[in-house]
Order: sequence, then structure tokens, then C-alpha cells
Amino acid sequence: MSLALGQNPSYINRIENKLTFPSMQTFFYICDYLNVTPQDFFNLQSSDPCKSHNIMNDINKLTQTQLDAIETVIQEFLRKK
Repeated sequence: MSLALGQNPSYINRIENKLTFPSMQTFFYICDYLNVTPQDFFNLQSSDPCKSHNIMNDINKLTQTQLDAIETVIQEFLRKK
């Protein structure tokens, strides 16, 4: 990932170990690399921000009838918790 971002090989490791912090521009590159928005990146309620982001992109393409069906399925899943 470090090399894909145009950084040295240890760059991400140094961020993980709090030895350096990315610039805002590099943070946006990291989000692009991970295919998440900055909001998704910091969403602590999501166990899989990438998957949530992809699902929301797909949901935005559905018709109202399809959205109603998806909402029903989601509500059923939540009741079974």
C-alpha cells in the first residue's frame, strides 16, 4: 500500500505505529486506495466500512419498490438479533 501511494515501503507501518501522520492529501489517497469515503474511514459503528460503502452505492441505484423490499429484509434481520 505504501508504494501504491508513492511513499517509502515503511510509510503505512510508521502511521500505524504513530511515528508519523499522513498529510490531508495523503489521507484522501489512502481513502481512495481503500475505496472508502473519509466519513466511512472514521465510522466506528461499521464493522466493514468498504462493504457498507459498496452496499450504499448499490442501494442508491434501486427503485422505490426495491428499496421498500430491502428495508423489510433489514428490519427482519434486526428483529432476529
